[in-house]
Formats: sequence, C-alpha cells, structure tokens
Amino acid sequence: MSPAVAAIGDRVGGLLPTRADWRAVRRAPRRDLLAGLTVAVVALPLALAFGVTSGLGAEAGLVTAVVAGAVAAVFGGSNLQVSGPTGAMTVVLVPVVQQFGPTGVLMVGAMAGVLLIVLAIARLGRYVRYLPAPVIEGFTAGIAVVIALQQVPAALGVVDAHGERVWAVAADAVARFVAHPRPAPLAVALGVAALMLVGARWRPGVPFSLLGVAVVTIVVEVAPVDLPRIGALPQGLPAPSWGFLDLGALGVLLPSALAVAALAALESLLSATVADGMTVGQRHDPDRELFGQGLANLASPLFGGIPATAAIARTAVNVRAGAGSKLAALTHAVALAAIVLAAAPLVGRIPLAALAGVLLATTVRMVEAGSLWAMARATRGDGLVLVLTFAVTVAFDLVTAVAVGVGVAIVIALRAVARTARVEQVPLDAGEHSAEEHALLADHIVAYRLDGPLFFAAAHTFLLQLSDVADVRVVILRMSRVSTIDATGAQVLGDAIVRLQHRGITVLLSGIVPGHDQVLTALGVAAQLRRDGLVFPDTPSAIAHARKLALSHSGGSW
Repeated sequence: MSPAVAAIGDRVGGLLPTRADWRAVRRAPRRDLLAGLTVAVVALPLALAFGVTSGLGAEAGLVTAVVAGAVAAVFGGSNLQVSGPTGAMTVVLVPVVQQFGPTGVLMVGAMAGVLLIVLAIARLGRYVRYLPAPVIEGFTAGIAVVIALQQVPAALGVVDAHGERVWAVAADAVARFVAHPRPAPLAVALGVAALMLVGARWRPGVPFSLLGVAVVTIVVEVAPVDLPRIGALPQGLPAPSWGFLDLGALGVLLPSALAVAALAALESLLSATVADGMTVGQRHDPDRELFGQGLANLASPLFGGIPATAAIARTAVNVRAGAGSKLAALTHAVALAAIVLAAAPLVGRIPLAALAGVLLATTVRMVEAGSLWAMARATRGDGLVLVLTFAVTVAFDLVTAVAVGVGVAIVIALRAVARTARVEQVPLDAGEHSAEEHALLADHIVAYRLDGPLFFAAAHTFLLQLSDVADVRVVILRMSRVSTIDATGAQVLGDAIVRLQHRGITVLLSGIVPGHDQVLTALGVAAQLRRDGLVFPDTPSAIAHARKLALSHSGGSW
C-alpha cells in the first residue's frame, strides 16, 4: 500500500464515529428521546413542504428527512445537528429539476455527497469560518425572499404558473390569480402563517405549524372546499436503487453538483456553529460534519430523496428541547419514519396551500430585520456586500451570490488593509553630533519608515511617495515595521531603489525581517546594495554609515 493511500485511509478512519459519541448518548437518553420527538413534530410539515417546493414531491421530502437525517446524525461532527431538506437547498434544486428532471436531481445529490467527502478528507471544513458576516446575512435574507416567492403559486391556488426565474413564476401566478381569483387557498396560506407567527410569540414551545396544518386539513375535509392536496404517499420507504446513475451525464451535472455541495457545506457548518453558540461545552468537528453530510447525500438519492443539509431552525429546536447527543437527531428521523409507515394516507390529504403557509411563516422568521439594519449601517462596505449578495441571490442563484459577495468583500478588505500601509519620514537622532554635523546630516540624509503591509494592493502608492524624494544624497529605508511583503511589493521596492539610484541618491536598507529577506533575495531585489554593504541589521548602523558618507563628501561633490 502506498503512503498516500495509507494516509487517506487513516484520515477516513479519523472521520468515523468514536466511543465518545456514544458515551454522550448514555448521559441523558430520556431527554434526548423527548427532544427528538419534539423536533420530529416541527420537521414533519417542513419536510413535506420542502419536498413539494423542490419539485420532487412531498414523498421526497419525507424520505430525505428520514434517511439523510439518520445518516448525518450518526456520522456528523455535531451532537446537536438535525439534517434534512431545507429551503436554501430547494432554491438550488428547482432549476436543476427544470433542466434535468427528477433523475438529474438524484444524480446531482450523489455527486455532491462524493464532493463533500472529498472536502472532509482534505480538511477544508475549517475555512468556512472566514466567510464574511454580511455575505451570510445577505444570502439568508435572499433565500427567505426566494422561498416566499416559491410559495406564491400554491398560496394562490395556481398550478400552471410558468417562468424562467422564481420571481417570474410568482408574477405569472399573480396574473392568473387576478384573472380568476380563488380566495380559499390564499386564506388557508395566510391563516396558517399568521397562526405560526402569532402563536410563536404567545407560546414558543407549542408546534403551531403542525397544529395549523392539522386544523386546516380537518376543516377542508368537512367543508365543501376544493383545494389541491399533497396526494397519495407510499406507506413505507422506497426500495433502494442505483437506477438514477448516468455516468455519461457527469460533466453536464458537475456545475449543479458543485453548487449543491457548496451550499450543503456552508449551511451545515454555519448551523453547527450556531448550535455551539447556544450551548456550553459543545463543539463540532467541521471535517466530520462534512463527512457525515457527504454520506447522507449519498444515501438519500438511493431512496428517492433530494440533497440534504443541516437545518438551522430544526437544530435550534433540538437544542432548546434539551438535546445533548446524537440520539436526539436520530430519534427525529425514526419518528418521521414511523409517521410515514402509519399515517401516509392522512398526510396525503394535507392541502398544498397549508404547506405554503408554513413556509411563508418560516421565511419571516428567517430574517432578523434588526440584525440586517445594523449590519447595513456598520460600514458602507458591509452594506454594499450585504445588498449585493441579497440582490444576486434573488435575481440569479445562491452560489453566484456567495461568490459575488465574497469577491466584493475581499476587494473592500484589501483596500482597507492597503490604506494602513504608510511611508513616513522620520527625524534622524542627533545623538552626540555637533550642531554643524547634525545640520549636514539634515541637509543630505532622509530616513523613511515603512509601516504596514507592502503587497500588491499598496505597492503603487508606496512607489509614488518615494518617487517624490528630492534634494537629498542618502535615503534610509527602515523596514522593521513592514508587516508583510509579497512578490509585487518586493518588485516595487526594487523599482523605487533603482529610480533613486538613477537620480544619484544612495539607498540604505535597515531592519529587514528574516522572512521578508527571503522574498527579496528570491526576486533579486537589492542584490547590488548587499554587495556594496548598504543593507544593515538596524537603523543606528545605517545612520552611522550615512553619516560617514555625508562627512566624507562634505568637502566636494557627492
């Protein structure tokens, strides 16, 4: 066995469940079981609704919650995480369904699972922490708007709305509703949403989503109201099958798989971070979490499920219900499986408008207006990143939005860092020099202190400032406060030295940090200065040498 294969094997072994996971299960199993049942009650209407919204139907949503929820619970890197279908994932899946059909979605899910496992083995989970907060807030708000727009057709009772983008479909549904209004679906959707929002403030622990759906279903069954329903559901999980595999479609589906994998990684690790912040002593392993999500997304398509990710809302319910181990999330999946087996005919009678109401209320609770407003006002750069990310999420797609948001945030950050770089003239220490000697030094020698980063974003300004030096014979460049230097900064430094030398000015360097010295040496910067002994370990040595030069040439031309 080659060393590389052995290293990968060891890495995979380190991602598997450990005894510590199961020791946590034994601490308070009754509390975990109760928490899992509580989450299942909350998750049922959401799983149904997200399955319908994805385009694969309520059955796919339930299968995902059961299969992916169980696998991610066992193999994930968080004791508190609850996984399943989510609104953010449906935003990415809808165009995939339109372009490639249900089989393409299953294939994309499996490919995304493989990509997540690769990310876990490569130990890339830790880098999600560097995602800027305005990007997170922007795409969260954008996702909420997109999910709300997706519910417009069902809330209006329109089943044949069309459009290339979600907002176009919503607009078409509104136009059809205006032409042939049907108040019953709209009343059902708004009623369920209002019950959830008002009830959450009145009694936060009561599952008003399930209660609202149940009440509406009973009323619709009794009253003479014709509303579109979920439809017949199988009583049990489908048999596993690899029939969706199409190796010839790998290249075509890869961009969608990358988008799904990126979203699954992003949402899962953010959810795990939120869960850690809600508890004391709980910390997730980001690489194990990616590994668990990868296995979950490999397993879900086998049973006809859609791609899954951790769900922040359900995870928060799990934490508040007192969960302390993986048993709670696993119980949630088992409870949903029991519902599929025992109550499939009843679930199939739920009106689609009621599920639209559940998701409309969910989108309202996803957005914290105070947090958005505060972040938008923090700095102009933060506000710009937030608004751009939000707008691109709604107008295009989530992955593009994250790429744009991160790109703009990086440019703004580089601009801010570049502004910290300074070239400042500093006075020479008079020391024990006579007044005549000090005057001579002041007339012929100038010292500049370089502060901050000398890299590509700040190098141009540095060159302009040094080019303005005039009426001196010696320039001392103090390098001890340079925080970082890259190839561009080193080259610009070299250009500045050459320009000064061409004007007859002698350049001395002092206090070069060892790490920076390596960059300068590799690029051949200041090689001539080293040969001529004009590079000094500290500023006093450089000043002493400059003094000798000034005094030796004081009687004649320089």
